[in-house]
Amino acid sequence: MEQFIYYAPIIVVVLVFLIQERIVVTPEQLEKKHREIIRDVEKRFATLNSLDDLKGQFFEMKDKIDKIYDCLIISK
Repeated sequence: MEQFIYYAPIIVVVLVFLIQERIVVTPEQLEKKHREIIRDVEKRFATLNSLDDLKGQFFEMKDKIDKIYDCLIISK
């Protein structure tokens, strides 16, 4: 116990430095940053559902173009 009392000022200074330089964060700060990251990701990237919907629309467009092409070839 005496060793802790002897080193207490150094320990306090180190802890204050770590907290002040934000090397150690609280769970609240971590949760806030996590929400910010998720918001940024939602703005910049497409979700898997929207990507699947877009693929389906491209497939439908391809089918329609193929049908139009077939109609043009048959009518000649």
